[in-house]
Amino acid sequence: MKKRILFINPVGHDECDKEVFEYLQQYRDPDTEIVVESLPAGLPKMLEYSCYEALIAEPMLRRIKKADLEGYDACIIGCYFDPFLDTAKEICHHMVVTAPAEAGMHIAATIGDSFSVIVVRNKTIPEMREYVYKRGFGRYLASMRSLEIPVRELQADPEKTKNRMREKIRQALEEDMAEVILLGCTVEIGFFKELQEELGIPVIDANIAPLKYAEFLCSIRDCGAGWYTSKIGKYESPDDAELRAWGMRD
Repeated sequence: MKKRILFINPVGHDECDKEVFEYLQQYRDPDTEIVVESLPAGLPKMLEYSCYEALIAEPMLRRIKKADLEGYDACIIGCYFDPFLDTAKEICHHMVVTAPAEAGMHIAATIGDSFSVIVVRNKTIPEMREYVYKRGFGRYLASMRSLEIPVRELQADPEKTKNRMREKIRQALEEDMAEVILLGCTVEIGFFKELQEELGIPVIDANIAPLKYAEFLCSIRDCGAGWYTSKIGKYESPDDAELRAWGMRD
């Protein structure tokens, strides 16, 4: 069954859209169509700060709700912070919504007994660690290891980034007893396969994981089982009249 998936880069520039689109083509199911978009110019260019996350909330949620109304099967919020993921699930009805950390942790906890996250900076660790426990994966967390490379510099010198990742992954394996590695930023793109083959450990890419998880969630919704986001508790949606009043149904 054909699936149409929107991948949102939740930043105010489209510099990575083409690269992400071409990268995901290698890993999508044959019947999956992928659309990659960014938010409008003028918004933050990265989300290393919580105040930047707050600024992208309204335009991103409006785009997600529009995708739901347009009939997309799934939407991926392309940032490892999973910004406003629960909120997005609340406002959507048919459409699956997921994000890198949620998807990656589910996969890692299935294929290993512990995982370490390779983050970009120490600044990001408190929020990411809190999220691991919020999602119920605290028992699997071996460590968070920081590259201390800002997001905007991750692809400036790929060899430097790869060498730093190799160093931090070895530390996670040898000192923290990690069995699976999660790359904790979508801009850590294109490194996982070489490191995985070299080090002999699953290395989960933050772009591929939510794509495959979204495809899985679509399949269990559409295969006849009919399993979908529950709307009677945490993810209960506002009344349509209220959504219209806020311009979320237009």
